[in-house]
Amino acid sequence: MAVFIALLRGINVGTAKRVPMVELRTLLENLGYTGVTTLLNSGNAIFSAAESVRSAAKVAAKISQALQEKFGFPVPVIVIGSTQLRAIVDANPLDVPPSEHSKYLVAFAQSAATMKSVSQVAALAKPPEQLVVTGNVAYLYCANGILESHVANVLLAKATASITTRNWSTVLKLLAKAESAELPAGKK
Repeated sequence: MAVFIALLRGINVGTAKRVPMVELRTLLENLGYTGVTTLLNSGNAIFSAAESVRSAAKVAAKISQALQEKFGFPVPVIVIGSTQLRAIVDANPLDVPPSEHSKYLVAFAQSAATMKSVSQVAALAKPPEQLVVTGNVAYLYCANGILESHVANVLLAKATASITTRNWSTVLKLLAKAESAELPAGKK
């Protein structure tokens, strides 16, 4: 079984676009995925799929379509494999202490082409802020907080439906859950 992580964008913020996590888990199970778990209320799901399922982009489109049909509004979804998430964590270019993880964002895109627009924002980062764009991921450290960050504001404004962000603490929790899901039965 392949383990995937689905990152939903723009749900459960305020009163609009509500997607209860119980209903998200059921929706994913109805799509044929197994071992479905969620993390937080912001649209993070970890699940297993048959080894024949290889295209994260196709899985994302399938989930997004099912969400649209169930809830009646579009929900952009980015899906990455657990090995890809491990590579993203291992490639972390910034040394941010654990006490600052809430100020450290990872922006995810389904493709590197989508992330190209974010690379233009890198020039706006002035120390102690840092932005590094690699492939279909960007790492942004907002030393003075996300709400005070000019780069974060520009990044989030540029963040089309095909880009979503998670703070570093959430990324590490998602990785731990995904790697735990990969363990054979009885080894968890």
